[in-house]
Amino acid sequence: MSPDSHAINLLLVDDLQENLVALEALIRAPDRRIFTARSGDAALSLMLEHSFALAIIDVQMPSMNGFELAELMRGTERTRAIPIVFVSAAGHELNYAFRGYESGAVDFLHKPLDPHTVRSKVSVFVELFRQRQELQEAKAQLQRAVSMRDDFMSMIAHELRNPLNSVYLQAQLRRKMVGGPRQPDAQAMLRMVERDERQIRSMVRLLDDMLDVSRVRTGKLTIVPAPFDLVASAQVVVEAIQEQGKATGVQVTLSAPPTLEIVGDEFRIEQVITNLLTNALRYGQGKPVAVAVGLREEVPEAFVSVRDQGMGIAAADQERIFEQFERTEGAAQVAGLGLGLYIARQIAQAHHGRLEVRSAPGEGAEFVLSLPLAAPDASA
Repeated sequence: MSPDSHAINLLLVDDLQENLVALEALIRAPDRRIFTARSGDAALSLMLEHSFALAIIDVQMPSMNGFELAELMRGTERTRAIPIVFVSAAGHELNYAFRGYESGAVDFLHKPLDPHTVRSKVSVFVELFRQRQELQEAKAQLQRAVSMRDDFMSMIAHELRNPLNSVYLQAQLRRKMVGGPRQPDAQAMLRMVERDERQIRSMVRLLDDMLDVSRVRTGKLTIVPAPFDLVASAQVVVEAIQEQGKATGVQVTLSAPPTLEIVGDEFRIEQVITNLLTNALRYGQGKPVAVAVGLREEVPEAFVSVRDQGMGIAAADQERIFEQFERTEGAAQVAGLGLGLYIARQIAQAHHGRLEVRSAPGEGAEFVLSLPLAAPDASA
């Protein structure tokens, strides 16, 4: 971003170059970008290209005087709201002022110009413009927050409806079986219970994700560091995910040394690996998923890599997907709230680690969790 990206634009209009130079010298400041025009036509061209906090216009100009320029400005949507201060060598005649205000002026400067008055008035308009910008930004943020809330409520309703419907249908089926002539056998009941447990775990995970987001926002997401074997933790998660993978024919493999001792919050690290593997199953298009655990001795730091062979992620989306409720393009049909990666990165950062993605469209994605061998003692 350039140094001038937050500068406020001011427009000076006068047919005499020496007047423009003198006025610019009076109002120049580091946070201001000053444009000059020596005719009404040139001023209109600049106003169609840029947004201005204020236009200071000399009244007596050939071809098109200041009043005529102001009337044209008021007739164009883009220039209508620009405040106009007229500069005039005329006295304080009442009719003259009336014409100026009817043309859209908000103030007058009378020649010879008083430097203190000019600077004070320009500063007022610059500050008003800055405040309008801040209000517009706040309004845009509020609208985005409302939109995110509505989207969130819609996603919650959708994500909870499916497992609840499933549990409800299972309960109805059991009611019929219990009341019917044939009593269900133990294996059939066990399968139903297992299905119920999966759906309930799905709902519990959604609620846990929402609680974790709340903890992050309030600074209450804590880590409890202790020594543990990262390889053993990864094995536990991979074995649990392999059971899910079998149902859809997805092979999940683990490559790791025999052990890798680090200090961190084992529960939270397993949560990150679970989130990454769950995403790999969701977006991996039914292809094998590879997990690797290792040590970068030159740093030193441990890492966990989860690689899928799915749709991949465009470069423009690779940071966005780590924000709340964000998902990749084309993922609308995939279950989830878009919170997993956000929470996972927060946990990585709480360990003074990193969570990064390497991907390209159509080439799958690799998520890499990098962790120091000893986590900080403080809370996240």
